[in-house]
Amino acid sequence: MQPLIARDDDGAGLCGPCVGFAADYTCAQCGRAGNPHSRGRCAHCVLAERVSALLAGPDGTVVPQLEPLAGALTSLPSPFPAIQWIKESPNSKLLTRLAAEGQTLSHELLDELPPSRNQRYVRQLLVHTGVLDERHEDLERIPGWLEHELADKPGAHAKLARPFLHWFLLRRARQRAAIRNHPASADRDLRRRVSVALDFLAWMDQRSLVLADLAQEHIDDWITGATSQRRYLIRYFLKWTTSRRLTRELTIPSIPSQEPQNLLDEDDRWPLLQRCLTDDALPTDVRAAGAITLLFGPSTERLCHLTPDHLKFGDKHAHLILGRHPVLLPPRLAELLRHLAEQPQLRPQLSRVHPGPQWLFPGMVPGKPISTHGMTQKLNRHGLPVRTSRNAALAALAADFPSPILADVTGMHRHTALRWVAYARRDWAEYLAARAETHTETARKE
Repeated sequence: MQPLIARDDDGAGLCGPCVGFAADYTCAQCGRAGNPHSRGRCAHCVLAERVSALLAGPDGTVVPQLEPLAGALTSLPSPFPAIQWIKESPNSKLLTRLAAEGQTLSHELLDELPPSRNQRYVRQLLVHTGVLDERHEDLERIPGWLEHELADKPGAHAKLARPFLHWFLLRRARQRAAIRNHPASADRDLRRRVSVALDFLAWMDQRSLVLADLAQEHIDDWITGATSQRRYLIRYFLKWTTSRRLTRELTIPSIPSQEPQNLLDEDDRWPLLQRCLTDDALPTDVRAAGAITLLFGPSTERLCHLTPDHLKFGDKHAHLILGRHPVLLPPRLAELLRHLAEQPQLRPQLSRVHPGPQWLFPGMVPGKPISTHGMTQKLNRHGLPVRTSRNAALAALAADFPSPILADVTGMHRHTALRWVAYARRDWAEYLAARAETHTETARKE
């Protein structure tokens, strides 16, 4: 059997000999026709050889623990992207080093590596193919991050930071994660709280202070010297030290409330929405994500974690389930989301031991959706400012919805929703008052 390399006038496929091209496409190693790569071998055989070298242990053979990964790589429908990935990706270089060291791979072993994008990718690759067990990565990678942060810190700081993270922050975060109905990453917030605690301990050392001597005037000095609201996060550390009787009762001022800022003007919001719904030059995922943000203002975390299960198509209408309350979709947005749900994945997908969700917005990491940072960058790059677009949507929704529904749809805290509703209704009242005043002035002139 010969591979088809051309078509006749009727569109039927033709093999090489039939068109006078006698090149032999048969693999010299496996006898398979097609997919020629190099030295008379097909790309499948070349990939199998490269995978064996990639995952070779100290004895030169594939590490038994990594055989599921080897099988997933060699069974990809198209071998060419995998060959290119092995050749060029820094992730494959890290895998090669880990396999060659001959140690049993574990989450603990990966935690000892410096936190990086490559470390996170390799970990998820191993989880995806069943080499490592699944874990709540947003939370469980923080202890490893802390150990690297403490490498150049005084021992006294480490003795406080470790229990603060493990027995206070992580304990509460795990409890919340166990009952949470919607995705919400705690990773960034927890790291910020630990970082502020370490900064505060360094600030105390500069002033020759110890925890037992802390007084309210010291806290006031710390807050007064703030250039941002970040220093207010010391409330978490001091709450923990007070509960352990390391410090006396201290008052941390509340973060000053601010009005919503950087709202997209309605005259700019609607043209952007029209562009998302009608501009075929934009990628489909950008159009869909931009339209959802401009209309409903969900958190970027919730947006990235949407799956086809969040879409409900009826005979006449389509709905998007962002919370307990489905929202009606405009027909054009419904078609964009239907296309995303039905289209095949753009990049080859490794087989997965445990079936996972199909993401509407898949990311580069196997089995994971696009990251919130990646989504924000992507939309901004196409002229769709995420923060101002979301704020404009929230202001519009807050003028119509009660705060519980607003919090449910957008994923914000109920107290934040209350502030948005108060802001929107006050702003609307001021607008109506201004319109009434203008109408009165016009009537007088007439």
